[in-house]
Amino acid sequence: MQRLGLRQRVALFFALAAAGGLAAIATGLALGYRQVAGADLSPFVTAGVVAGFGLLAVIAGIWLLFDENVAKPVIALAARLRAHAHGGADMPLDLQSARWLDDLVPAAAAVADRLGRSTFDAAEALAERTAELAAEKDRLAAVLTGMPVAVSIMGPSHKLVLYDGQSADLLGQEGPVRLNASIFEYLRPGPIETALEELHRRGARRAPLVAETLSGRVCTGHIRLMGDEAGYMLMLEPLDPEAERPLTYDFALLAGRTGAAARDTPLRDLSFVVFDTETTGLDPASDAIVQIGAVRVLGGRIVPGEVFETLVDPGRPIPAAAARVHRITTEAVSGAPDQAKAAEAFRRFAEGSVPVAHNAPFDMAMLRRAGAAPEPPILDTVLISAAVYGGHETHTLDALTERLGVALPEVERHTALGDARATAEVLIRLLAICEGRGLTTLGALIDEVTRHERIVEALVGDTS
Repeated sequence: MQRLGLRQRVALFFALAAAGGLAAIATGLALGYRQVAGADLSPFVTAGVVAGFGLLAVIAGIWLLFDENVAKPVIALAARLRAHAHGGADMPLDLQSARWLDDLVPAAAAVADRLGRSTFDAAEALAERTAELAAEKDRLAAVLTGMPVAVSIMGPSHKLVLYDGQSADLLGQEGPVRLNASIFEYLRPGPIETALEELHRRGARRAPLVAETLSGRVCTGHIRLMGDEAGYMLMLEPLDPEAERPLTYDFALLAGRTGAAARDTPLRDLSFVVFDTETTGLDPASDAIVQIGAVRVLGGRIVPGEVFETLVDPGRPIPAAAARVHRITTEAVSGAPDQAKAAEAFRRFAEGSVPVAHNAPFDMAMLRRAGAAPEPPILDTVLISAAVYGGHETHTLDALTERLGVALPEVERHTALGDARATAEVLIRLLAICEGRGLTTLGALIDEVTRHERIVEALVGDTS
């Protein structure tokens, strides 16, 4: 049985008080009637009805006051404190709305302020370390630039841990390139497995390699072991030796993070694809997609090099009212992929990750109508927000970005990629809060948010 929330428990308390009061009134009237046996019953019935409804009205009024001025502020206060503690948000606590809580809110504000100062000090130290790592990354990129090869690193389970721009171009001809994807989604396993077996047999570290893509292209280069049980590196001839070589990597994947979307998978180990669509209107049954944007979230951060964005030809003129919102005109989508091709390209990009959207039922309905949608489970930041902040709060994207301290530039608002980035930042903060509440696995999060599915039904059309 699921644990009732604070508001439900308070409502149950007042309901029990009302039931007890009605029982007391009924008992008193029954005893009084017995003392005047044979008297007309109607005065007792009238008195009972009036007293019963009066008692219910008084208790309902007190409950509404308590719910509005105590229960809701307590839930909001707890959510804000969790946001401070786990989500990195720096929103001030609302003292006016929680004035009935007496000194609790100022005391919580003092704790949050102290925590904020400690967090700021830690953030400064982290920023310094991040700058050092960025400099090391730049030096590594400079070294790779001098190497006329496409470099990618795989963990022991053949999952991509690092790839440079050259490798992304090479592998990208076979499908969307993403961290934690198997190299065998791009290259045939035979030559690589044979080379690895030979290296282990000879006790060597490096050997020539003739790899073959799934489409049949031959790539020559080398394979190098990274160490015992630490994976290996592929160095293949690039398509364009002079091209830029941005690095995309997550070395935490070497520790064996799988990214599998099983219910018992820890949230921090999952790969998420956060997406948004812009459309010709708000009716999934008759409207069509005009733009899809998506980013990938891995290890609690947005992966810079893994972005999906495309305009989509809806096969019809884009209404002026819709164009005023997302600034995409009929002329702008001329020559863009049609619905089916764009949806299928996005489905391939999202493969292997948990899809996430804000008001996901709408976007998923649009993708299904286009003929290709990601596989479940699908997470919805509206529902996650409801689980964190309660159903009485506002769960629009604008409200969440403000509440969680996420910057949402106006120029990016109502663009598919801009809203996807903002939703991804919201997701990262919400998941941190959920983990702080003990919701650490995908299954635990799904069970919790399922209780709030009615929120989406109430907010359809008001959450974008």
